[in-house]
Amino acid sequence: MKKMVVLFIVWTLATALGLQAKSFPAPAKPAAGIQLAILLDTSGSMDGLIDQARSRIWKIVNELAAARKNGRAPRLQVALYEYGQSSIPAAQGYLRRIVPLSGDLDRVSEELFKLRTNGGDEYCGQVIRAAASGLDWSPGSGDLKMIVIAGNEPFTQGTVDYRGACREAIRRGIIVNTIFCGDYREGLRTGWKDGADLADGQYVAIDADNAPPQVSAPQDAEIARLGRELNGTYVAFGRAGANSKKRQEEQDDLAAAVGGMVMAERAAAKAAPHYNNSSWDLVDANKSGTVKLEELRQDELPAEMKGMSPRQRGEYVAAMQAKRDALQKKIAALNTERERFVKEQLKNRAAAGSLDGAILRALRAQATTKGFRFGE
Repeated sequence: MKKMVVLFIVWTLATALGLQAKSFPAPAKPAAGIQLAILLDTSGSMDGLIDQARSRIWKIVNELAAARKNGRAPRLQVALYEYGQSSIPAAQGYLRRIVPLSGDLDRVSEELFKLRTNGGDEYCGQVIRAAASGLDWSPGSGDLKMIVIAGNEPFTQGTVDYRGACREAIRRGIIVNTIFCGDYREGLRTGWKDGADLADGQYVAIDADNAPPQVSAPQDAEIARLGRELNGTYVAFGRAGANSKKRQEEQDDLAAAVGGMVMAERAAAKAAPHYNNSSWDLVDANKSGTVKLEELRQDELPAEMKGMSPRQRGEYVAAMQAKRDALQKKIAALNTERERFVKEQLKNRAAAGSLDGAILRALRAQATTKGFRFGE
């Protein structure tokens, strides 16, 4: 009799647990990732390249915003290295990692604007090896992992053989794309195409000092205005909050100083899924579930939320989320109109080699092989 009772209890618990398990669906798989490491030559002759990188980073981000895999936008991370910088010790290969793979796009922009050129030796093999082995690359085979290296000196410089570095990168699933700032045939002769070929990448030659002119669109001013208004929906919290919010505003100012086109592209990027600031913004953090509003200490809250009850906190953040959603929707609609206008303006212009054009051609082709699709 006791045995039957025990068996009945075990069966009852197992059934209850089974029903309980069915009531909690398995967590959704994270979205596929796109990881991009940008390696820029900052030697004395590369001012034009750096200027292009500063002005085109948001256009690249917007292209990625159109990517979808299994109906979902990818997780975007960008890393930044400089090499060929004589102010960096020779023992370090005249190179440094500026930003690790990160979703903090404002930080990437900030660091691009800080870059200064200074003549040095450009060790392509060494910086490729540093990026391939020194970054936190995804182990997922369905994620796109790519290095883009741009410069104007022979690929063969330095003690690290570029061939070994490129082969090691592709063994890790990391594609290497090369951009030679100069004559196409000179890049062929000095190893730039060979480096790309070894790591399943693309080789392109551009004139770094002859960037395509900006195209002004009728929507630029309104998109920029809405982008500034969007900043008001960010609720900075924690130790890094105030500085990060200030950085956001500073990057707006820097983009606007470059031109209306760049400011509009930045505002459009801020309205896309990739622009996520859950490390310092309560709206993004609440949406992603990385914080619990009721558990935050008073000293972690911004001034406007101090003294609020848990219910008031939730209502305040929800109101900011609703306002942000509405602004982002307006920006996205205007940006669709803007892109049509720009495409029409450019259709009769001869194609010009540029940093963003080279990166985007490679990105589209290589993302497609990983199952990503881009909206037209």
